[in-house]
Amino acid sequence: MDVLVVGAGPAGMALAAACGRLGLTTGLLDPAPERPWLATYGMWSRELPTDLPESVVAARAAGRAIARTEHRLGWEYAVIDVPALREHLCAQLTGVRIHTGRAVGSPQPGTVELGDGSVLRARVVVDAGGRWRPLDRVTSDRTPAEQTAYGLILDEAAAAPLIAPGEALFMDWRADYGETGWPTFLYVVPLGAGQVLVEETSLARRPGFPLATLRRRLHARLAHHGIEVPKDARREKVSFRVDHPRHRGSDVLGFGAAAPLVHPATGFSLAASLALAPQVAAAITAHLPDGPDSALAAAQAVVWPRSAQVIHRLRRIGLEALLRMPPDEVPGFFERFFTLPDAHRWTYLTSRDDVRGMAAAMGCLFRVSDGRLRRRLVLPAVLPPLRTNDAAVTG
Repeated sequence: MDVLVVGAGPAGMALAAACGRLGLTTGLLDPAPERPWLATYGMWSRELPTDLPESVVAARAAGRAIARTEHRLGWEYAVIDVPALREHLCAQLTGVRIHTGRAVGSPQPGTVELGDGSVLRARVVVDAGGRWRPLDRVTSDRTPAEQTAYGLILDEAAAAPLIAPGEALFMDWRADYGETGWPTFLYVVPLGAGQVLVEETSLARRPGFPLATLRRRLHARLAHHGIEVPKDARREKVSFRVDHPRHRGSDVLGFGAAAPLVHPATGFSLAASLALAPQVAAAITAHLPDGPDSALAAAQAVVWPRSAQVIHRLRRIGLEALLRMPPDEVPGFFERFFTLPDAHRWTYLTSRDDVRGMAAAMGCLFRVSDGRLRRRLVLPAVLPPLRTNDAAVTG
């Protein structure tokens, strides 16, 4: 076959469908291709692909955030109807051959070994296996930095003390959970059909903040606002890495969260994956006549152009700054960030190729910061990554 995509999540399915539409003989491999997607996905409405049907959007809401004070973000937030997204992408897999199996490695270029000992072959192999990255087995002694969250799905009437109809609370850093220590924030978004997700979130920590503590804090926070949680409320648990190095699998393209396209400051990756899928497919199609190596190099250049590498590095420095920040200073940092001009906030949160705009955004943040915060923003550029947040943060 021409292309084999490993991983049937949103990124992998979008790329397989895009390759199939361009006439490439395409395979999609996953241990359980029919499994439902359980995560909640969202993106800013301006990031929605133009070919995505409106039925895939479960709800739209005006975004706001609370650090030390409240801020209107000025952008509409779109929450995805995940089953509808899956159905939409599945319908585009015409001609794509689905393989059921667990990838365990790529022992040679163009080959994928499965757990049962069988082998699949393709001219271009893509690892879209998410955080597990089955075709990149390079290990590291470093403790990963993870975003973790614990959420509950409530009726919109019950969530009314937190958000009004048509609103989304992107972040609320107030410690309404009544504890000191590692800072966490509340994330509240409408899911459509009269339901709302309320989620206590640790943006990033090395290692990830315990889900049990997030659960305790969420219940305490809801009690603070007079919200009683029904015993049968559905739960959502989130845990994924935000500091993955670039995919290092030999002769394999990393895509989606495996690339990683995960934004180190937000954890978002769906918008980037959906936007890049047709571009990657077009690059493979155009260069495959020159051989697999040419097609793979062209696809890698789409996913990781020099500008995207620079921006990802800058955001990783920002992540390390946050990991090193004393807990009581985190809300103040976000207070500064949310007061930046709209264009600077948008560039930092969404752009993958605007190096000039990113530099301007970071320069503006530096100028409006006091001396202590400036020091915290700069030092991670010259210090090694923090080994763990289980040790006291100093400085």
